[in-house]
Amino acid sequence: MVTFDRRELSELLNLYGRMVAAGEWRDYAIDFLKDKAEFSVFRRSSEMPLYRIVKDPAAARRQGAYSVVAATGLILKRGPELSRVLKVLEKKLSVVG
Repeated sequence: MVTFDRRELSELLNLYGRMVAAGEWRDYAIDFLKDKAEFSVFRRSSEMPLYRIVKDPAAARRQGAYSVVAATGLILKRGPELSRVLKVLEKKLSVVG
């Protein structure tokens, strides 16, 4: 089972808190699956996730273990470092705020 470590969870929850404060996100879910871990964020808990932040160790050598996936399935950013991958969502925060 793949999980997020303490540092990764801290980064994810830090971004989540800022987006909640900006009124963009309202709920999240964490899924630990056999081959990957997912942190999904929602505008409302009854909806599909706005974004999924995925940790997939099997993809680490090819494109990087982390990716941000939009609700449509489009991969917005992919890379080996979580903080760099999350910057694609930080840009959305600065446009909103």
